[in-house]
Amino acid sequence: MTTQTHGPVTRTAWTPPSGKPPLASRLMRATWKGLPARRHAVGWEPGLAVPAADGSPLITDHYFPRAEGDFPTLLVRSPYGRGLPWSPMYGVLFAEQGFHVVLQSCRGTGGSGGEFDLWRNEAADGRATVSWLREQPWFDGTLGTVGPSYLGYVQWALAEDPPPELKAMVVQVGLHDPHALFHADGALRLENALAVGVGMTYQHRGMAPFLKATLRLQRRLREVTTAQPLRGAHASALGGDVPWLNEVMSHPDAEDAYWDGASLAAVARRLTVPTALITGWHDVLGDQTFEQYRRLREADCETALLVGPWTHTSALQQGWPEVFAESLAWLRAHLCADSSALRPTRVRVHVGGEGGGEGEGGWRDLEAWPPAADVGPLFPTAQGHLIRQATAESAPLVSFRYDPADPTPSVGGPLLSRTAGARDNGTLEIRDDVLTFTGPPLTEPLDVLGPVSARLSVSTDTGHADVFTRLCDVDAQGRSINVCDGLGRLRTDGQEPSRITVPMSSTAHRFAAGHRVRWQISGGAHPRYARNPGTGESPLDATAFAPVRITLHADSALTLAVLPGGSGPGTTGNG
Repeated sequence: MTTQTHGPVTRTAWTPPSGKPPLASRLMRATWKGLPARRHAVGWEPGLAVPAADGSPLITDHYFPRAEGDFPTLLVRSPYGRGLPWSPMYGVLFAEQGFHVVLQSCRGTGGSGGEFDLWRNEAADGRATVSWLREQPWFDGTLGTVGPSYLGYVQWALAEDPPPELKAMVVQVGLHDPHALFHADGALRLENALAVGVGMTYQHRGMAPFLKATLRLQRRLREVTTAQPLRGAHASALGGDVPWLNEVMSHPDAEDAYWDGASLAAVARRLTVPTALITGWHDVLGDQTFEQYRRLREADCETALLVGPWTHTSALQQGWPEVFAESLAWLRAHLCADSSALRPTRVRVHVGGEGGGEGEGGWRDLEAWPPAADVGPLFPTAQGHLIRQATAESAPLVSFRYDPADPTPSVGGPLLSRTAGARDNGTLEIRDDVLTFTGPPLTEPLDVLGPVSARLSVSTDTGHADVFTRLCDVDAQGRSINVCDGLGRLRTDGQEPSRITVPMSSTAHRFAAGHRVRWQISGGAHPRYARNPGTGESPLDATAFAPVRITLHADSALTLAVLPGGSGPGTTGNG
């Protein structure tokens, strides 16, 4: 070997190994359409042992371009294994575009040593991996990170104390707060928690075990989610006990000491590494992405936001051509000094609804998120209308009975299952435990872009209840499609109304002329959320249920961010 000097860094010449990426990865690569042409043949160096912070071996695969010259490095750390789909999506695709790709299994997963402990080791193990990179003859000192979901969390963990080599990040449908993934205002996100349990337990073992476990959960989902008590019932569907899942489900309070150090939200407040963010309107982590973007902008960190018509999983399937193009453009701009593919605006969103966007295919480029909008309330009436005129007093308006023994079912929305996304809510809205308030047919299109929320004034007869609130688009045929939603936990004093504001995520949606705006309210969405037993007991341990009567008061309101212009949702009457 000879020695070469690259600026201040002295490196040993490297002879690439002759291995090719796995056949399955090459076959999957051949099936993708709409991706950029390959620039380089790809080599593969599998099974490298990188010392973790505690010395445990982190099993790592190295993908690289078969070409002369220096190339920047991408670090991809995953608890889901290094096979399909991660090998072709990250190892092969990025290496053939001119990057070294280090695809590593997190501690205790995919053959790596040690024990997996949700969130607690990622910062230290990420730093240890960068220390190992500095010793590699092919590492040129320029580092980026990329990846989705928990692979986004490990990026925030590394950015907590970013190494000087880190020049860019791409967080795709990414996580920074594990508590918020599992709980909403104290309510357990039950269905998603079970799906995360399956993914973390089986995906790193290979596609066959993961698919088998996923199908088993689908078959037993009703049995598990209706068990009394709920605690421990998931073991039969997950093939055994999952201790960390028991723990996260048992700690609904974000201030509990159990969650100390879990949230990395503060990282974005001080970050200077250019960071691109990608999410979908029905992504389970969409709200976390919007929070990340807001904090990065407040910190004056260079950032970009892409929001597509996707769920958490479809962003990496149907949405992959757009997600990959966005990620590649950002990494080339900040690691390779090639900004030719960067879009000119900071924000790009897909506007849903009929004819939603001004650009091709519903895409709209914006300078900011949220854009400037008219934020105003819409009010419910006892007749089921949605109007602009406020009612002067907080009188009881309408009530319904929620029975946890026959819980209001969940339909669509931000889930990790195949039932996620926009769905027809017709069968849901005919139930007696679901309220709907509907505006008149619109005379002009109505564009809602930004956060949506519900200001609720509610009383109950037991003092224990949840309220699920949803925005829907009702077309000319009467079909009601969910746009965005949220859940809040009521803490009422008998018949005295409790006033809470429930965030309903954000949206970019066009209500077409002739469509109507609908506000839907119920006492839950099961099994998306664990049912509130109505007794004050923990949903995990309850063995008895108490029905609750929930009364909505007239001073409740739905708040939308409406772009200036258009008819507005309540200008053609009170219907």
